[in-house]
Amino acid sequence: MVIIKKAELETVCGITSKLPEHILPEYAFAGKSNVGKSSLINALMNRKSLARTSSQPGKTQTINFYNINDQLYFVDLPGYGYAKVSLEAKAKWGKMIERYLKKSSVLKRVFLLVDIRHEPSENDKTMYDWIIYQGYQPVVIATKLDKLKRSQVARQVKILREGLGMAKEDVLIPFSAETKQGREEIWKLMEEENK
Repeated sequence: MVIIKKAELETVCGITSKLPEHILPEYAFAGKSNVGKSSLINALMNRKSLARTSSQPGKTQTINFYNINDQLYFVDLPGYGYAKVSLEAKAKWGKMIERYLKKSSVLKRVFLLVDIRHEPSENDKTMYDWIIYQGYQPVVIATKLDKLKRSQVARQVKILREGLGMAKEDVLIPFSAETKQGREEIWKLMEEENK
């Protein structure tokens, strides 16, 4: 069990900002605008509202770096796939994320968040393939687990795995920000990589 002594938003990068050069490992979180990314990050950090959750999807237009215990960074990438954002803005975010994935020398892992209740969207599939194309093996976190009956979980996991074209050995972790189910698994994965 990880004890969080320190969790703070250290750097916010906009489209033109220079990316920070860290020596500590980074873990990035990508996902659709309303998939519960801030809620997941808050749950992992054991904080109520450090990562700003918003009732307006598409609000995060920056890359946010959270320093955790001076041991690693969580990197919150802009949410994608939100209709109200102009194509120009979307293209800029895409470039921003791409620049980050290419530039970071300490990025260990990209977590892709998808909503467990739905089939993966085109955007989810594109992002999944794109993360692989950039040289990372994404770990899929299926959020909003508490919104399903227990009997539905296995079926939805299968739909997600097939929809994204995941291989048998690829990791998918069902997660609930409400019950914190899945939190330990995510931490364990990060700890094992940092031994």
